Amino acid sequence: MQLDIYRRPEPEHKLSYLAVPAGKRLPEEVTDVDWVSEARGVHLDVDTHHLARYPIDDAGAQIAEKGYAITGLKQQVQDKD
Repeated sequence: MQLDIYRRPEPEHKLSYLAVPAGKRLPEEVTDVDWVSEARGVHLDVDTHHLARYPIDDAGAQIAEKGYAITGLKQQVQDKD
């Protein structure tokens, strides 16, 4: 499965990531937040539970359930900028 990845800043200089199937629009429930495009066409092996470069656990299961996958609060990472 190919995914488009977006990121957004969080409090305390952290980042969250959002993954949607490639070419799909952002879901309505997240369009009120300032997501910035991070990467296009990132491969997700459906047999794995996470994306190697992005802190999104169970991405395949999240996408199957709600159409997108997002970083959990405990998985947010420090912004390096």
